[in-house]
Amino acid sequence: MSSLNDIFTSHKSERSFTDQPVDEAVLDRIIQAAYRAPTSVNSQQVSVIVTRDAASRAKISQIAGGQPWIAKAPVFLTFVLDMHKSQQAIAAAGKEQVAHESIESIVSGSTDVGIALGTVLAAARAEGLGVVPIGGIRRVPQELIEHLQLPQHTFPVAGVVIGHVDVPSHQKPRLPIGTFRHEERYDNSKLAESIANYNQQIVQHWQNTGRNDGENWSDSVAGYYQKVYFPDVLPALLKQGFGNDK
Repeated sequence: MSSLNDIFTSHKSERSFTDQPVDEAVLDRIIQAAYRAPTSVNSQQVSVIVTRDAASRAKISQIAGGQPWIAKAPVFLTFVLDMHKSQQAIAAAGKEQVAHESIESIVSGSTDVGIALGTVLAAARAEGLGVVPIGGIRRVPQELIEHLQLPQHTFPVAGVVIGHVDVPSHQKPRLPIGTFRHEERYDNSKLAESIANYNQQIVQHWQNTGRNDGENWSDSVAGYYQKVYFPDVLPALLKQGFGNDK
């Protein structure tokens, strides 16, 4: 078995899966790992929706912009920022929850979702399975909210595909570690040079893996971030009862 550090440092997003089912005991172990992950002030503000039904996975694939691996792999998990549970608990004590009206609650809850998601990625790979996290479920979030029948004060933040890998992917190179790790204070001195070198490196990676259409990193990320990538997120959050401190 690989060491935990090997599991993290060898991560790849897989997008080619067989239709072999994931053993139920294996899936239980993976979800138990996320269930025990830490949450802010023990709020337990994360829930996971397990989707195995093929028609439901196909619907989620369509909601996420037509990502075929969601429909192909046998399991899809939706990670939900869940302040419905805390609202119910607070109401049972005769008190009123107001935290969901703040940006802080969205940041805190999304952080906890990220911890749970990362835990699942590692746990699934430790079981020999392939994974790919999916942010595309936020493309038209209201459709997914209705599809999964999510109550007020919940929001689907991200998902993950889990299955047995068919054709393995290639691990992408990253920006230099110096753009990620900073000692004592943020160091911006070599960022422009690092980005320029990485742009060349990632294009070479695409060519080495048979993709002559691969963009450099600057152009690739611009394709997403020159605009608000998922503009329907805020309206859906507001409709679910979350606020933005206004």
